[in-house]
Amino acid sequence: MAHSPDLWEEIVRMRRAGEPAALCTVLLTRGSTPGKDTMKMLVRGDGSSIGSVGGGCVEAEVQEMARTVIATDRAATRAFTLNQSDDPENGLICGGQVTILVEPVVPPVLVLLGGGHVAGAAARVAKEAGLRVEICDPREEYACAAQHPLADACFAGEWEQAVSRLAPAQHHYLVSVPRSHGDDLRILRAIWRSGCRPKYLGLIGSRAKKAQIDRVLSAEGVPAEWLAAVKTPIGLDIGAKAAGEIAISLLAELVRLRRTGTLEAAAPRASRKRESPAV
Repeated sequence: MAHSPDLWEEIVRMRRAGEPAALCTVLLTRGSTPGKDTMKMLVRGDGSSIGSVGGGCVEAEVQEMARTVIATDRAATRAFTLNQSDDPENGLICGGQVTILVEPVVPPVLVLLGGGHVAGAAARVAKEAGLRVEICDPREEYACAAQHPLADACFAGEWEQAVSRLAPAQHHYLVSVPRSHGDDLRILRAIWRSGCRPKYLGLIGSRAKKAQIDRVLSAEGVPAEWLAAVKTPIGLDIGAKAAGEIAISLLAELVRLRRTGTLEAAAPRASRKRESPAV
């Protein structure tokens, strides 16, 4: 079946913009079904869609699957057994089956709020990990393609302006890596006020620095649970010190979150003891 090029053009546009979406494809049909092999539907992060996988109740369930896939960034496949209620206009449907693949088509976006050495190293490692990268900094010379050639986008402007471009940022990893502690405070304040709710919010630095910022923001009415969700220090604890090492630890943590859905380490696998051969 021929598909409108609008679906493919929208995928390209959304990937360039870093907007979340999932592609739903009819993989297999058996019996009488409204959806035919290779029919496709693109579901955006806001729930709107382009195309179809056959309509009816199944399509509504597939859209719900797509929302889960967007949230988890993990593909899913499901087989549906149909009945007449799935397509009331066709009285011939009885026991047909359709299998649908739903896959994310836009990778998560790593937004580095700060364009210094750590941001530069993190951008390079992030591209190797398949993430989209955006870098923001008030200083034009630190937020440009010449400084960060691998970044997908750079924004030079005040922190409040940078953050206002991101809301709601549900598909984003936001990491504060500016040049001063005062900038960290402005960044977190702006994120809270903007309503951004990213998948990951990290702050480079020590726990003592974070505690100092927490006291200020708490006095301004920022809830304790929101402050507790800000990850400090960023990255896995590998003793990182240099910018490249910090970038590796950060991206390792983000890969863990992306692939497992949690920042917690997986439980160690039970080791199998080799049995000694009988003598």
